[in-house]
Amino acid sequence: MPAADSASVPGAPVVRMSHGFAAMVLALLMGLQPITTDLMLPALPALAADLQAPMAPVQLTMSALILAFGLTQLVWGPVADRFGRRPVLLLGLALYTTASVFAALADSVGAVVLGRALQGASLSAVVVCGRAMVRDLYEPQEGGMVMARALTGMGALAIASPLIGGALVAGFGWRAAVAGMAVAAAATGLFVALKVPETARHRHADATRPGPLLRQIGATLRHPGFRAWAALVGCTYGGLFIFLAGSGFVLIGALGLSPAAAGAVMSACAVAYIAGTLLCRRWIPRLGLAGSVGRAAWITLAACVALVLLAQRRDPSVLAVMAPVCLYALGHGVHMPCGQAGVVGPFPRAAGLVSALAGFAMSAVAFGIGLWLGQALAPGAAGAAGTVRAFALGMAAAALATVGVAWTLVHRHGDRLQPA
Repeated sequence: MPAADSASVPGAPVVRMSHGFAAMVLALLMGLQPITTDLMLPALPALAADLQAPMAPVQLTMSALILAFGLTQLVWGPVADRFGRRPVLLLGLALYTTASVFAALADSVGAVVLGRALQGASLSAVVVCGRAMVRDLYEPQEGGMVMARALTGMGALAIASPLIGGALVAGFGWRAAVAGMAVAAAATGLFVALKVPETARHRHADATRPGPLLRQIGATLRHPGFRAWAALVGCTYGGLFIFLAGSGFVLIGALGLSPAAAGAVMSACAVAYIAGTLLCRRWIPRLGLAGSVGRAAWITLAACVALVLLAQRRDPSVLAVMAPVCLYALGHGVHMPCGQAGVVGPFPRAAGLVSALAGFAMSAVAFGIGLWLGQALAPGAAGAAGTVRAFALGMAAAALATVGVAWTLVHRHGDRLQPA
């Protein structure tokens, strides 16, 4: 028997939540993630100039965020299974607001990196609970449709974030973009406190005890469905992270756009992502989660080919960069909601822990990519064309890996969603 089932105490009553309200709640909670990354994208070059910092430590402002985000999910997941989603959400949002204020007031790049790491540690509580709430409320296929709807809303936040970030950086400097994150978290925390009920039906008293916790981790990692969906979300998010962490240096540093213009161009990626989530909502009822991912893999394969062609260009343009990126984002808009729902599907009574394990895998991939980007996009490493080439080939590799997982592991094991 899974460890999370071995000891439970009564929790909140069964919560009934409409698809629309649930999607709105999830969009606000999970939307804090693109706010945290996308508001910062146009700010990175300005931060580097203001603090006179080289590329590697500036890139750590993203990598430290992702590493802390991934590692602390392993803590918040079991805690959310033990004490419920709502208290963990409120605590995480309060800590995030504090960390954002700290980073905005920092006077060295090291202090910014620390603030961003604290942001990641608190953001993980919010995202883990958001993903777990989907499994609390819905069965996997229905949860996939709600997740796709929520990620449509999150995509709208992703459109607005680089635009707002670019405007804030242009008008007030990089600190204003970080302060904007604090405002967003505080507003979300107020909404949760006033409107969002507890969704966990049980509090599992053994969820944080080492023995039962390790047994549940082992049962999760042995499950082929978990491995398939976790691999998918890790690969597809890896490509997106290359865009998130590298686009500012490609569009501003290599192609010469202003921060405001770069923010506007980056929003095109979010528009494509929203279109992908709309496709996902249309395909899931007819094809299921695994079938939808298999079809979207053709889109991702086309993006892979286009990115390889981009890497061969000696004089890349903004359109040449963004066209294949948007194609990648279109496929990602299907892969991510299906993967998020599929990975927790077999584990209704350990959704917090399972969500955390999948999130940790995603973050580990992103952290490694961030370290690579710090070297690959370093000024003078290979000129503007070389910067674009590294960016394009990195995304192409992630696209190819996503296609491979979709057509092998997810095809074979993605429909194994019965409770483990």
